[in-house]
Amino acid sequence: MDFTTPTGFRDVMSDEARQREDISARVQACFAARGYAPIETPTIERMEVMRAAGHIPGSPFQLFDAANDLLALRPDVTMQIARMCATRLRGQQGPFKFRYTQRIFREADRQTTARELTQIGLENIGESGATADAELVGLFAEALKLCGLSSFSIVMGSVGVLQALLETCPAPDEWKRAVLAAYHDSNFVELDRLTTEDSIPTAFAQAIGRLPHIRGGREAIDQVIALTAPLGCDRGIADLAQTYDLLIEQGLEQEITVDFSIMSEFDYYTGIVFEAYAPGMGTSIGSGGRYDHLLAAYQGEDRPAAGFAFFLEQVMAACECDANASKEQPLRIAVPKGSLNADTIAVLQSAGLDTSGLEDPGRQLIISNPGVDYIIVRPTDAPVFVSMGAADCGICGKDSLLEAGVDVIELTDLHYGGCRFVVAEPQGATPTVEDHYHRLGSIRVATKYPRITRAYYDRIGMQVEIVKLHGNIELAPLTGMAERIVDITATGTTLRENNLSIVDDVVSSTARFFANTCAFRMDGRVTQLATTLQNQTKETVCDA
Repeated sequence: MDFTTPTGFRDVMSDEARQREDISARVQACFAARGYAPIETPTIERMEVMRAAGHIPGSPFQLFDAANDLLALRPDVTMQIARMCATRLRGQQGPFKFRYTQRIFREADRQTTARELTQIGLENIGESGATADAELVGLFAEALKLCGLSSFSIVMGSVGVLQALLETCPAPDEWKRAVLAAYHDSNFVELDRLTTEDSIPTAFAQAIGRLPHIRGGREAIDQVIALTAPLGCDRGIADLAQTYDLLIEQGLEQEITVDFSIMSEFDYYTGIVFEAYAPGMGTSIGSGGRYDHLLAAYQGEDRPAAGFAFFLEQVMAACECDANASKEQPLRIAVPKGSLNADTIAVLQSAGLDTSGLEDPGRQLIISNPGVDYIIVRPTDAPVFVSMGAADCGICGKDSLLEAGVDVIELTDLHYGGCRFVVAEPQGATPTVEDHYHRLGSIRVATKYPRITRAYYDRIGMQVEIVKLHGNIELAPLTGMAERIVDITATGTTLRENNLSIVDDVVSSTARFFANTCAFRMDGRVTQLATTLQNQTKETVCDA
């Protein structure tokens, strides 16, 4: 018998439990002193409550009860509080100020193995404007300090600007959805492609493409006003400017950064959004924003609302990094082995970095040069190293980013290492494969890349059974193991030599420079390197 805890769940022993209890008590006392009352919501909600808010955070645990209702362990508390206010507090004047410390449950991803987390947060239902927003951001900063965190940055922007640009821009809805998806995925490469399409009005395309690159202090807000006001798309900017000024008056100039690239994983935000970052963490340690229309999703009154939350476990981990960090940290770059290695060394050298020792590292896995550490990894592992904060930024193929499925910011298409993913089958086998699919409703597809393969077949609406292999993919259809394969190819020579023909293209891939969200928003060296690589790439493409 196995008496260990389930994967992603753990026992918290006394020493850590006391520390967690102490942190939570300090933070909740701070919230209480500002007039926020405690609230508790049920561990299990109806799945339709989660779906009503739009995008569901993470992957919630789902189950059916005896009444055959589809339920979910709560993956977030904000939606529950919105549901509660819309139903239980209907018709009451408000405003309502709530605080909580509750467990939430999400399926683990590639960036964390935890499936149970402690969410601490507060919600302000009924108050709007810059004063209410500044109170929230200020309390967020105070809470992080009470947790023991001394080095952090709260990055804030407004989703209203992008929403107004997309609503006003005379472009197809499909294009607008693609732009929004690129923002949510932090895919600047795709956003650049979309905003350079000839069919999109230039002024809107330039504004949408420029927006995520604007960051800084008060001057960043002024830049966005100058960019969007002529188009009548400066929604929410006045409130954001006033909020920023109020936070500076609170003495938070060192902790606050304006950044219009942040887009929450939730669809319900309507105005200010903000995220907290700490060195070495890879991803944000907490977030919040304004969601003025969420209560209406639960057939409640359309009240202004805003809040924030952070995970206790992540903040405690950030405190450990804070305590162990030295003042001068080298920039850590994940460098791929294999076919991308030589070109990667060349572009880094051209960008002015010292690449001594990279061409012949021997058995060394980390090459340390002045101001930079090169972490030598397999291309498929580079996204994981970067997303989890073991490296600040890195280079790998687009295929590795797609297959990893982690939260990173895709910054630059380096235009080397070109290849494509294809669907292939034995020559002349199409009628047999199609007949197999019509008879059984599914075919088997062998691949090294199950995530990319699944996304492709989901997109075309075809049922398949995916067989994951680690090498010699071409053997699968030749031996009857699978009807088709999805594999990577540069010239198609190997496929032809094994009597396989290409049925369809899946996706093309080139080398990409990318970074984790924390390093991108806290370390100016990352954005500087991205700009240098982008300019180099443009020159190379123009010369070609």
